[in-house]
Amino acid sequence: MRFLLFLCGISVLALAGAAFKALNQNDAMGFMNGALALGGGLIICGFFATRWFWHGLFGGGILALLAFGRGLFNLPGLIKYFQGEQEHGPLPILEVAVTVICLFLLVGVIKTLHAERLRRMLEEGEETEEGKD
Repeated sequence: MRFLLFLCGISVLALAGAAFKALNQNDAMGFMNGALALGGGLIICGFFATRWFWHGLFGGGILALLAFGRGLFNLPGLIKYFQGEQEHGPLPILEVAVTVICLFLLVGVIKTLHAERLRRMLEEGEETEEGKD
């Protein structure tokens, strides 16, 4: 899971670099501001996860949840982009790419938390069965 946090953070930072090359200055700066903050935050959560796994995982999950929720508001811009209104260039595609990255991370965090919950429930069940013997 730590690797996924680092990978998602680096991917978002790479998209920020692509935005700098592909967009006009005004759109690029707006996108880069958010992408650098999100990518940097995910990498910091990855570093936290090396020492305190659950803290880093929860932090990355919350960042992914917030970014995914914000990315859903960008879907009307993607629809306009495919209808031919391309005044912002490929910005809607880059925003959807960040949204998809955050969705993958969010699903990974939820699966990890569910697996841990199941592990603890099974461990607790084994302890109660041992006490009955």
